[in-house]
Amino acid sequence: VSKFILLGLSQDQELQQVCFVLFLLFYVVIVLGNLLIIITIKRSECLNSPMYFFLRYLSFVDICYSSVTAPKLIADFLVERKTISFVGCIAQLFGVHFFGCTEIFLLTVMAYDRYIAICKPLHYMTIMNKHVCSWMVVASWAGGFVHSMVQTLLTTQLPFCGPNEIDHYFCDVHPLLKLACTDTYIVGVIVVANSGMISLSCFIVLVVSYVVILVSLKTRSSEGRLKALSTCASHITVVILFFGPCIFIYMRPSTTFSEDKMVAVFYTIITPMLNPLIYTLRNEEVKNAMKKLWSREVTVGGKL
Repeated sequence: VSKFILLGLSQDQELQQVCFVLFLLFYVVIVLGNLLIIITIKRSECLNSPMYFFLRYLSFVDICYSSVTAPKLIADFLVERKTISFVGCIAQLFGVHFFGCTEIFLLTVMAYDRYIAICKPLHYMTIMNKHVCSWMVVASWAGGFVHSMVQTLLTTQLPFCGPNEIDHYFCDVHPLLKLACTDTYIVGVIVVANSGMISLSCFIVLVVSYVVILVSLKTRSSEGRLKALSTCASHITVVILFFGPCIFIYMRPSTTFSEDKMVAVFYTIITPMLNPLIYTLRNEEVKNAMKKLWSREVTVGGKL
C-alpha cells in the first residue's frame, strides 16, 4: 500500500460544504485564540507566574496539535477522493500522538502547579522555580516524543497489503490496525498499555490532585476560596473535555466504532478551540492583561 483513502467525517456533499465553512472557522479561532494567549503572556509583566508559563506552552501545543489534522480535514471537504500517502499517514500518526501526549503531560504538570500554589503557598516560588518549570516542560515534550515513537514504530512494522480505506478523517492507530494483513492482537494490547494507560493514569492523578485541592480550600477565606475555585474550574473543564474522549478511544482493545470520528473531533479540534476561551473568560488577570495590551497597541498606533 503506497497511499490510503480517508473516508472523512461524511460522504454527503452538501454537508461537507457546511463542514468546510464550520471547521475552517474553528481552525482560525484555534490559531488566533491561542496566539493571543501566547502574545499576551509573553508581553505582559504581570503574567509571570508558573501557571502562565505552562499555559503559554499549552497554547503552543494546541496550535501544533490541531494543525496536524485540521488543515487536511478542511481541504478534504472540497475533494471527492480523499487520499493520503503512506509516509504522510505515518507522519500524521506521529504528530497526533506526539502533541496529544505532550498536552496530557502539560495538563498534569499544570494540576501539580495548582496543587502546590493552593496547598503549599509559602513554598510555592521555591518549589516551582523557573529551573523546575523549564525541566517539567522539557519532560512533557520528551514523554510525548517517546510515546509517539513507540506508536509509530509499532505501526510501521505491520504489513499493509490489501484494503486501504480508513474510516476516519486522519490516520490513527486503531483504524490502521484494522487494515493490517496480520494478527494485531499483541500490538493492540501494547497500544492500550501505551496510550490508554497514559491517559487513564494521568487522569487519575489529576482527579486526586483536584480533590486534595478542594478539600484544602475548606480552611481558606471565602474570597481566597472563590479565586482558587475559579482557576481550578477552568483546568477541570479542559481536563474533562480532553481526557474523556481520549480514554474512550484508547482504553479499549483494537476495535473501531462509527462514533470514533465524532469523539476524535472533541480532542483534536473542539478542546484546542475552547482552551483560550476557558482560560481567559474565567481569569481576570488574563482579561486585564489583554485589555492593557490592546490599549497599549492602540496608543502606539495612534502616535504613529
